[in-house]
Amino acid sequence: MYELLDRPVNEVLAGHASRVEVTLMADGRIRVEDDGPGNEERLGLEGRAEPRRRDRRTVDLSYVGAPVGNALSRELTAKVRRDGVRRVRRFERGVALGPAVTAGPAAGHGTTLVFRPDGDIFETVECAFDVLLERFRELALLNRELDLTLTDQRAGDGAAPRSVRCRFPGGARDFVEFLDTGTAPFRPVDPVHPDIVHVEREIPRLAGTVEVALRWSEGPGAGIRSFVNSAATPAGGTHVEGLLDGIAAAFGLPEATSTGLTAVVSVKLDDPVLEGATRGRLGGSGVRDGVADVVREHLSAWLAAHPERGRDVLRRLTRP
Repeated sequence: MYELLDRPVNEVLAGHASRVEVTLMADGRIRVEDDGPGNEERLGLEGRAEPRRRDRRTVDLSYVGAPVGNALSRELTAKVRRDGVRRVRRFERGVALGPAVTAGPAAGHGTTLVFRPDGDIFETVECAFDVLLERFRELALLNRELDLTLTDQRAGDGAAPRSVRCRFPGGARDFVEFLDTGTAPFRPVDPVHPDIVHVEREIPRLAGTVEVALRWSEGPGAGIRSFVNSAATPAGGTHVEGLLDGIAAAFGLPEATSTGLTAVVSVKLDDPVLEGATRGRLGGSGVRDGVADVVREHLSAWLAAHPERGRDVLRRLTRP
């Protein structure tokens, strides 16, 4: 799924498409559609999977590339709409059954891939709707340009298809709101202040951007969620350290903790330094200071504009 989803998602991020729709079909196949330019040469379904340059403007969903995703499919049909024509090409286990053929007129432009995972390779060929939805929602929360829809037609027994659209123009601010609403597995919180503090800024010396959203609650909060180039960093790293440094500096505290905090810190870098066996921690000597400066400056301005809310947060921060 992700090998074949990588291209259309990044087409949206590059401004070449506006939406991606994924459908888990009733017969076990999977359909991935986008409204991009419909360029057959950009599908990359054949040949050797070549690693491509990743930077802050791309999402890294692919591990081995579309040719491998195609080879792991018992069957795959690629339909391309462009210049009023629909062209179709079919594959079996990655091998083309012939050249692309014109299959009639078409309105608009875009690409549709319909594939069936190979049951001779995988122990199971069913996708878990909830697992996909969690990742799609996360991607859309971290990339406000994305418009991802996931539909499940496998309900059976006459039940209506389940469909969820993931689109969050508020970015990380929407992410904190989502975490604080108590959607499973998170518990609803009692906010100390109603508004979510949010900042997004370019950091030229890091060749990247930082986006931070945070809010304190009377309870434990949902904690800190951290990401680099839209991938989770479960072991934290310099961007989390910078977030806490910036909070401490804004409040004049020797250090800050995540007690009562719901926060999202997302950095997008051209050349991130990832550490650990699973690359789950962000390094980089300049990231900590860069994030800290952004958080300190913006949070200090927020405190100056809302002194009463600042006092409430300080009380929460210093409460045993």
